[in-house]
Amino acid sequence: MAETPDKIQTWQMVQPTSRNKETGGVIPGKLQKTAIPVPELREGEVLVEIAGCGVCHTDLGYFYDGVPTVSKPPLTLGHEIAGTVVAGDNSWTGKEVIIPAVMPCRQCMLCKTGRGNRCLSQLMPGNSLGLYGGFSSHIPVPSIDLCEVEDRGEIPLSHLAVVADAATTPYQAAKRADLKPGDNVVVIGITGGVGQYMAQVAKALGAKTVIGIARNPEKLKRALSYGADFVISSADRDVKDVVKEFRDLSREHSLPKYGWKIFEVSGARSGQEIALSLLSYTGKLIVIGFGLSKVEYAIGRLMAFDAEIIGTWGCLPEYYPIVLDMVLNKKVDIEAFVETRPMSTIAETFEEVHKAGSPARRIVLTPDF
Repeated sequence: MAETPDKIQTWQMVQPTSRNKETGGVIPGKLQKTAIPVPELREGEVLVEIAGCGVCHTDLGYFYDGVPTVSKPPLTLGHEIAGTVVAGDNSWTGKEVIIPAVMPCRQCMLCKTGRGNRCLSQLMPGNSLGLYGGFSSHIPVPSIDLCEVEDRGEIPLSHLAVVADAATTPYQAAKRADLKPGDNVVVIGITGGVGQYMAQVAKALGAKTVIGIARNPEKLKRALSYGADFVISSADRDVKDVVKEFRDLSREHSLPKYGWKIFEVSGARSGQEIALSLLSYTGKLIVIGFGLSKVEYAIGRLMAFDAEIIGTWGCLPEYYPIVLDMVLNKKVDIEAFVETRPMSTIAETFEEVHKAGSPARRIVLTPDF
């Protein structure tokens, strides 16, 4: 087993990208390699040696878009983490684990009523866990929320980092939608880092039909092998054309006009407009993707349709073993969607993913300090 280090090696966000108030020019964000103290572990805490940390668009929002973090810079980003416990709670020492992206307080009314995924006192690495985040060699976390990894077979531990957010967030969204076997589902942004798992989770939970909507033709074709029954391209098309194709497809395959569960994963304005246009009788729109755009909608339609719009955030730690089981039993495939890179490439990787919008694979950075 690895020894407890004297220092945590880390890549800190020293400052996020911002704009000069006088000139309007962009002031680039800064990432800096440094070492920070290993804190004294309190009862119920452990130190995890990180095997890998996924690059999520939430991290890019903090770094490029001015989305505020609870803990102020300098801090280390990264909340999609898998690793091995090397110190602290003896019952966990030596075990491989996935660290939940959001860790609830378990004391407040939200936690006690089953809504702990949105606990207002939650701890989130790379946001509200002090200066600690996943783009590091180690991280201190509470042990109560850890998801133990057993019998992972040939799947590298680093790859399981994506379970911490990209694969569990869709499961929480499915629970919020009350997804049941036989339901019909639309996934908007099905080719993205979360969307590709949303389709697979929906199918694993028994969805009858999954229709994927996105822009990239090659990734749309790939989605047909990973959860989607049909796909619709939204590239260079207005909302009306996309909605018309959906309705034509539904008629062709005798699919209902009501009860669709629509998962908006893209966070893009165009995706949100498509989702709202598809929302119809007794349907549910579950908003997963985050974006800064404002979209106009006649809210009275919700009354006429008896429909719902629901937000969803993170995932309860209690659900992690269920999703991990789906992954290990090949009901949800992560291997086709993961790429590892050395953590020393963090600056180039951030820039690449920021420009690409949605890379072909989820990039997991592995410590190489």
